[in-house]
Amino acid sequence: MASVAPTPPAAKPPPPKLNPVRVQIPEESVPDRTQDFREVLHAYSKEDAVLEAKRCIQCRRPWCVEACPISQDCREYITLLAVRDFDGAARVTLQDNPLSTSLCKVCYHYCEDSCVVKKKGVPIAIRQLKRAALELGNSDLAYVPSKPRGQRVAVVGGGPAGLQAAWELGLRGYGVTVFEQEPVVGGLMQTIPGYRMTDADVQTDRARFRDLDVTFLTDHRVGPEFPPEQLLEQGYQAVFLSIGTSTHRVLGIPGEELPGVVPALQLLKRINRGETVRIGERVVVVGGGDVAMDSVRSALRLCHGRPVTLVYRRSRPEMPADPEEIHGAEQEGIRFLFQKAPVRIVGAGHVEGLVVQSVELGAPDAGGRRTPVNVPGSEETLPCDTVIVAVGQKADLTGFGLELDLRIAPQGWPEGKGERFATATPGVFAAGGRSVVYAMGNAIEAAAGIDRYLCGLRGETPQPRPDAFGAATSYHLPAGYTTPIRT
Repeated sequence: MASVAPTPPAAKPPPPKLNPVRVQIPEESVPDRTQDFREVLHAYSKEDAVLEAKRCIQCRRPWCVEACPISQDCREYITLLAVRDFDGAARVTLQDNPLSTSLCKVCYHYCEDSCVVKKKGVPIAIRQLKRAALELGNSDLAYVPSKPRGQRVAVVGGGPAGLQAAWELGLRGYGVTVFEQEPVVGGLMQTIPGYRMTDADVQTDRARFRDLDVTFLTDHRVGPEFPPEQLLEQGYQAVFLSIGTSTHRVLGIPGEELPGVVPALQLLKRINRGETVRIGERVVVVGGGDVAMDSVRSALRLCHGRPVTLVYRRSRPEMPADPEEIHGAEQEGIRFLFQKAPVRIVGAGHVEGLVVQSVELGAPDAGGRRTPVNVPGSEETLPCDTVIVAVGQKADLTGFGLELDLRIAPQGWPEGKGERFATATPGVFAAGGRSVVYAMGNAIEAAAGIDRYLCGLRGETPQPRPDAFGAATSYHLPAGYTTPIRT
C-alpha cells in the first residue's frame, strides 16, 4: 500500500506591514475651539477606526500593555476593532478599566510612548481607539459582583484612586462606601476643562457600578471632625484613604493676597460647575504642570482672544505637563515665558503686574531636574490684571493623625509606607498618583492589599480579581506580558 505524504502545516499569515502614518484624529479648528469650551478632539468614524486598528502590528510582547499603569489589554481591543467586532472591543476595554469613558479622553497614553510603530513613524492612536470601542460598540454594561463577603470597606475620596479601589473591592463581593467631600465624585477630574472631558463622562463610568454594592456619600468630609479611625469603630473592617491633592500651593511672594490673584483649582472648579467666571484682560498663569496647562487654555477661552501668558521657571523640556497639552496651548497662541521666576505681585488695591526674574538652570536636583538659579539684575514687570497660580497641589491632612505614619509623595498625596500601601494602623491603607491612570494603578495594588487583609480576617486565601462581567474566568495578564514599563 502506497504511503500517504503528511499534510504540510498551514503557513502562518505574514505579520502586518508597518504603516507609519496615523489616521488623522478629527479636531476643531483653532479659531473655532478657542471661542468656548467645546470638545477639541472628536471620535473616529467606524471606517477610520478600523483603518487605524489595522496599523497595529500585534507585537508578540505587548509593550503597550506593559506600559499601562493598569495593564489595560489594549492589544486585544485593537485586534477586535480591526475585524469590526465593536461590541467585543467595548467589553474588553471595560473589563480592565472602570473609568474607560474618562480615560479615553484624558489619559496620557503611556502605551503610545512604548508602541513599536513609534520607531518608524507615529504610534498607534491607542487612546483614540479606546474611545472608538466605547462609542461604536455596546458600552452600556453593568459590572457583576461576586458572592457577598459580609465585610464592608470605607473609601475616603471619590477621585480616580477611590473609584478604582471601590470597583476592585465591589467586584470581589465587598460592600463599599465612598465618602466624597465635594457635591460630585471625580476628585481632580472635576477640574479638567470641558474641551477635554466633562462630568457626564465621569457619570457614565459611575453608572456601570450600579449593580455593585458601592454607596456614594457626597458632601461628606472625613478628617477634622470625623477621623478615619472612627470608621473602623463604626464597623468598617478596612479603610482606604485616597484623598488626593485638593489644596493649592502658594507662590509665597509679596502681593499674593491682592485681588486678582486666583488659585488655579478654584478657577477650574468654578468653570466646570457652570458658574459665571470673569477674569481680566491681561492674564498671566504661573506654573508648568497639567493644571497650569488647563488654566492657561481655559483663561484664553474666557478672554475671547485677548493675550494670555504662561510663566515657567524652567525650560520647555523640563515642563512636567503632558506634551499634547503643551502643543495644544502653543497652537492656540499662548505666550510662553521660560526661565522666569515670580518675585512679587504689584498693584494698588488690585493686581497690576507680576515682577519676574530670569533664571539659569544649574545642577540637577535629587529628582534629576536642573535647579533654577536667579540671575541678579534681571527683574522685569509683566503688566497684568489677573495672576492664576498653578504651581502644584498638596493634600489637606487635617484630622489624619500621626499614628498613620503616612508618606507624602513628592507631588503631594499621602500613601502608606507598608506593603501594598498599608499604613501603620491595621486595616487602613492609603495611595494616590500623579495622573488619573497612575492613581488607578496604585489603587489596584492597595485594593489587593485590602483584600488580602480581609481574607486573613476570614481565614481564607486571596484570589485574583474575578471577571468583571461574571464569567467563570478571573483576571490575568495577556499572553507575552513580561515586565511592567513605568515612566
